[in-house]
Amino acid sequence: MNLGFFTMPIHPPEKDWRLSLWEDREAFLLADELGFTEGYVGEHITDRAENITSCIAFIAWIAAATKQIKLGTGTINMPNTHPAAVAAGVAMLDHMLEGRLIFGISPGGLLSDAELFGNLDADRNDMFLESINQVLDIWAGEPPYNFRGKYWNISTQRTLIRDIGQGYIGRPLQRPHPPIVVTAVAPFSKGVTEAAARGWDPISANFLMPVWVKSHWPRYVEGCERGGRVADPANWRVAKSVFVAKDASTAKAYATALDGPYVYYYRSLFTKLKMSGRIELFKTRRDQPDDEVTLETICDKLIIYGTPESVADQLLAFQDEIGKFGTLLYAGKDWKDRELGRQSMIMMAEKVMPRVNAGISKQSKAAE
Repeated sequence: MNLGFFTMPIHPPEKDWRLSLWEDREAFLLADELGFTEGYVGEHITDRAENITSCIAFIAWIAAATKQIKLGTGTINMPNTHPAAVAAGVAMLDHMLEGRLIFGISPGGLLSDAELFGNLDADRNDMFLESINQVLDIWAGEPPYNFRGKYWNISTQRTLIRDIGQGYIGRPLQRPHPPIVVTAVAPFSKGVTEAAARGWDPISANFLMPVWVKSHWPRYVEGCERGGRVADPANWRVAKSVFVAKDASTAKAYATALDGPYVYYYRSLFTKLKMSGRIELFKTRRDQPDDEVTLETICDKLIIYGTPESVADQLLAFQDEIGKFGTLLYAGKDWKDRELGRQSMIMMAEKVMPRVNAGISKQSKAAE
């Protein structure tokens, strides 16, 4: 199992924006030093807590300071940006990273962003599909393009000067394009099937109950079969909220404190998803009454915390519950206590993952 990193992020709204940005930057640089294989960052325009407004800009900021980690857009919310701007920005970023880019895409989930960009009442899934199709067509095509769609038209026909390069949109370094991933945020996600059929891979969100995370694998298999490829668990990424400390008491205090970053994270998400009618994500069964879903039960089910030994055991049990997957994405949280936040990542890489992989190896040998 590989170790990666994913952050939305979610910071206290009153926190100095400069400080939160520098902390997020530092977390990515630390992940790179520790050998995390990949890291993703989200983007939201209208949220003081989820306050990275452009994942492309953020990744460009840290690109030259990282050496080996693959960096992913987590995700570009396709309905909110013109497809030509996405194509050009992602292509340049892939060159800046020397081909270390992963292209994460979604229809977008923040409703205030949708309202801002005028698509709150639109079919954002339909917009998403048109957008990504046009991006891929741009990269595969030649100017003047001349793509006409329901939502966007793309052409440089009237202004093309081919011999000097005017009217041309750049292509990524990775050909035909960077690896594409999609976030899976719904039980039994049909989007996972459609993505897999096109050769894309899923990231299961860290705010889904394990029973719903488990539901993504059969959907992925179905899509891979449609696309004529083998469904490899190595291509399945699963995000998880984890906190590691040297002693159990510190781990419990930090991970469960009502004013701590882990409970704050889920309080924020619980509020948003409840308001948007998506409380089902936090249920353990579909017929569970809404009033049984509380912040306490959510945190109890979705936060793994403890010493390195305890966390490793919990992660192995989690994998037994949902099935084998290739990359665990450590979900970034606000560094209310900078040193505890850093040490958790360090122990995750240096102490937890070796135990996890030793446990997986032992299980594999026992099954032979």
